Formats: sequence, C-alpha cells, structure tokens
Amino acid sequence: MAGLAARSMVALSFTLLTLGVVSALALFLGALGLYGVLSVVVAERTREIGVRMALGATAAGVRRMVVAQGARVVALGVAIGLLTAFVATRALSGLLFGVAAFDGPTFAAMASLMLVIGGLAAYVPARRASRVDPCESLRSD
Repeated sequence: MAGLAARSMVALSFTLLTLGVVSALALFLGALGLYGVLSVVVAERTREIGVRMALGATAAGVRRMVVAQGARVVALGVAIGLLTAFVATRALSGLLFGVAAFDGPTFAAMASLMLVIGGLAAYVPARRASRVDPCESLRSD
C-alpha cells in the first residue's frame, strides 16, 4: 500500500519541484532584470547626477534619490504581483494539500523578500551614482 501511495504522488511531487525551480529562477531573473534596468537608468542620468553633485548634492542624497526611485518600481511590482498571486491561487488550489489557497504569512514573506531583493538591486547602482565625479560626467558625450 505504501508503494502504491508513493507511486501516485510521483507526478504531484515532480510538478511541485518544477514549480519550485521555476519560482527560484523567476526570483533570480527578476532581481537581475531590476538591477539591469536601474543600472541603465542611472547610466543615462550620469550628466544630471554630475550636475546635482556639482551644485552641492551629497553622495548620500544621490543614493537616497536613486534608491527611492527603485523602491517605487519595486513597490508597484510587488503590489501587482500580490494581486496576480491572489487571483492565481484559485487555479492552483487543487495542488495544495494542508495549506489554504490564501496563506497570509507566505504572501507576506514573499513580498518582503522581493522588497529586500529590490532594495539591494537598487542600492548597487545608487552607490555607483554617488561616486560620480562632476567634472568627468560633464565632459563625457
């Protein structure tokens, strides 16, 4: 009987393992994409950041500005993701055993994790932007 039960769970276990791998890959690609987008935005604004620094903006102020812009994008993405996940739980409820379709702690944990990853992805370009030499940025182009 145990062997029969184990064989009947193989397909479900494979499906859940595949979903876990795809989810981890999506998390990694999302963080990488966010970092790439923010890096390009900061690179395009090098002259503006140089002018701000030449006019007296502090490195901390520039970091704060870039991280705040990244945080807005991340917050919007998390809000859209939570809404989509809430709707998608209806379709996936047949795969869940012993867990409610809407698991509040899981939703909160994943939203928090995405906010932290988004903050880190925004901080790296922000740190690079705060090191811009105003003279060099104005001479480029």
